[in-house]
Amino acid sequence: MKYISGLFMTLILSANGLLAQEVITLYPGGIPGAKPTPADYEEITTMREGRGASIRQVSVPTLTVFQPAKGKANGTAVIVCPGGGYSGLAIGHEGYFVGERFAAMGVTAFVLKYRLPSDGIMEDRSVGPLQDVEQAMYQVRKNAGKWNIDPAKIGVMGFSAGGHLASSLTVHYKDVKIENKEAISLRPDFSVLIYPVISFVDSQHKGSAENLAGSDVKLRDYFSNDKHVDSATPPTFMVHANDDRTVPVQNSILFNQALVKSGVKAELHIYQNGGHGFGMKNSTTSEDWFKSLENWMRGNKFL
Repeated sequence: MKYISGLFMTLILSANGLLAQEVITLYPGGIPGAKPTPADYEEITTMREGRGASIRQVSVPTLTVFQPAKGKANGTAVIVCPGGGYSGLAIGHEGYFVGERFAAMGVTAFVLKYRLPSDGIMEDRSVGPLQDVEQAMYQVRKNAGKWNIDPAKIGVMGFSAGGHLASSLTVHYKDVKIENKEAISLRPDFSVLIYPVISFVDSQHKGSAENLAGSDVKLRDYFSNDKHVDSATPPTFMVHANDDRTVPVQNSILFNQALVKSGVKAELHIYQNGGHGFGMKNSTTSEDWFKSLENWMRGNKFL
């Protein structure tokens, strides 16, 4: 294991030839509801072979931008939320690698390094991550012209607990927890959920539920996102594996059932095998789920 600073991480991104052009501080001013960061709460980045960076103890949330090559951009954008059980961020294989693939497809990707629930840096630990994904949508839509983005083609994507965060924005986008004087819509135009945590009640991932909501029954209901789908919920694409022992496949099934019941366009791919955390490549199959995602996005006119 090797620990490196955020600055060195930027240098590694550049050295590896990835397509990240800039890193944006999510909040230009102060972070709402934040406490002063304790001296011992320092961001730690761990590098793992084949999986890239993993980050813990985030106090300064950012967006890392992956833009398509000149002339290839199609105007679509996606905010990518890595997983990690709300205790860390698998920001390499569920973030930076994803951003690179999107950029190659002509989509501008914004990898979100969001704060993880912590009583030490937040007045309310259940609010921090949702604030960050709302602020990410606010920033991307507000500044769409800067990146040549169509403001009506901005989606959100998440893996595992990042899938829970993405699905939280998908269903709770009207519950605005940030400063939004311009009343910019925080609704994603589409949602992509990869082996997502959905419910904090049924077939739950206990770590994610405990880290974000604790034992609070009302919070667990609020964050059981299948319970809050309605006809205005954005179209959603999902991927899961039947043998996922970490986040049971029932999470995606519950969300898909809720989407279908509300008449929302949805597509769910369930693999026989693959387990949890396979990122961009399920090695148990020759099928490329990302290509299926591209086909879905094209079929729904998001590309």
